[in-house]
Amino acid sequence: MGIMIKEKLGKVKKFLKEKKMEVSVAVLLGVTTLLVAWAGWIGSLHSGIQAINFTKSNNLAAEANAEYSVATQVYISDLFTWNTILDLQLDMDVAKEKGDLEEAKVIEAKIDKIKHNSCSPKLLEAIDNGGGKAGASPFENEEFASGYFESAKKLSEESQQAMEEGKRDNLRGDSYRLVSVFYSLVLFLLGTVGVIKDYHSRKMILIFSVCILVFAIIYMLTLPMPTGFDISSFFRAK
Repeated sequence: MGIMIKEKLGKVKKFLKEKKMEVSVAVLLGVTTLLVAWAGWIGSLHSGIQAINFTKSNNLAAEANAEYSVATQVYISDLFTWNTILDLQLDMDVAKEKGDLEEAKVIEAKIDKIKHNSCSPKLLEAIDNGGGKAGASPFENEEFASGYFESAKKLSEESQQAMEEGKRDNLRGDSYRLVSVFYSLVLFLLGTVGVIKDYHSRKMILIFSVCILVFAIIYMLTLPMPTGFDISSFFRAK
């Protein structure tokens, strides 16, 4: 009689263990499935931001190239204008040395006309501020010369920054896809638990699955969220 009771108690304990394991597996399957969906969603957001950044980078690069072309044309035009002004200034000095003041006035009038009609605001400002005195060209000043391309340089830097940010978003998206692979492995292992009959084998696989799941969760938590991510924004009325 006592043996029969012990056998029945043993069967009850075994049944409860199996039920407990089945419940644990069911809960883990549900949690892992949600985590797979979450990782896939965040990874797709990173991919979307990556595409936006790459497009932004290309647009900025195109603007930088256009700005550089315009700056080059203005630079060459100003350089040519400055050389013309310099030649006229020499002619004016020669006329003054000869005492031909009328000719000097005519040349001076030409110079003023060229300044206001042909010089860019940048070159005109440099001349008005004393640039080019005693025949010294303002274009010999590296800061002045590079100033023509300042806007193009700034756009180029912004393009590069957008490109680098896009590369980082691409890497983050790939990392989230790797996390999804770990979660898929957990789902596979949890699925085998229901097929294997041996309790101890099922228990070992379950423990191994939990270890992978914990590792994947920790790894996912170290990954940054998409730039400007706000989950509440997806529930606001548009």
